[in-house]
Amino acid sequence: MTFWDHLDALRSHLWRMLLAVLMAAVACFCFKDALFGVVLRPKPADLTLINVDIAQQFLTHMRVSLLTGLLLAAPYLIYQLFAFVAPGLYSAERRITVRALAGACLLFYAGVALNYFVIFPFAVRFLGGYQVSAEVQNLISLTSYVDLLLLMSLLMGILFELPVLCWLLGKVGLLKAEAMQRYRRHAVVAILVLGAVITPTGDPVTLALVSVPIYLLWELSILIVKRVTK
Repeated sequence: MTFWDHLDALRSHLWRMLLAVLMAAVACFCFKDALFGVVLRPKPADLTLINVDIAQQFLTHMRVSLLTGLLLAAPYLIYQLFAFVAPGLYSAERRITVRALAGACLLFYAGVALNYFVIFPFAVRFLGGYQVSAEVQNLISLTSYVDLLLLMSLLMGILFELPVLCWLLGKVGLLKAEAMQRYRRHAVVAILVLGAVITPTGDPVTLALVSVPIYLLWELSILIVKRVTK
């Protein structure tokens, strides 16, 4: 294939990806009640969200629909990217790529699920009820709630990619299991600091809910690198 043939093929895959995201986003937009039933599920029953901007609810609806559509279409997007690069790979490279992409996708969803079902409910319950004084009442906006949910979900999804990253680095010889074991204590400190940055509450329970899974992923990464570098 010539350069222009590759460019045409890439354009075709990109159009399919864009169409998939738009279709998923439109479907999410149309099912507003179901969508925000999921988004607002972690909210405590006694926490009331407010809106102070006349257009903010509509804009939030559009933004959440687009991001949810992107999340739902992600496996198809990854498939399209793989379909574009696959013709230039050897069979062994294709198998490795499929494993890496599948693992990365599953781990990202696992991180998002952990945040949605465990971490974020603790965080929003703590922050929503925290007061510096009885004279100061909390009025939590819909925008701040949605932004916190999306940010924490994204960060946890990215952090759960650690085993895939370590597997790739071990595969190319840039990471050794012995080095990971030698710096385990440093990793624990780094994980605790990272967990403290991610969790907006600062309480030890939420910190543990974030840090313990990341540490377990670190130990899993050591086993994976050991197997890869045998």
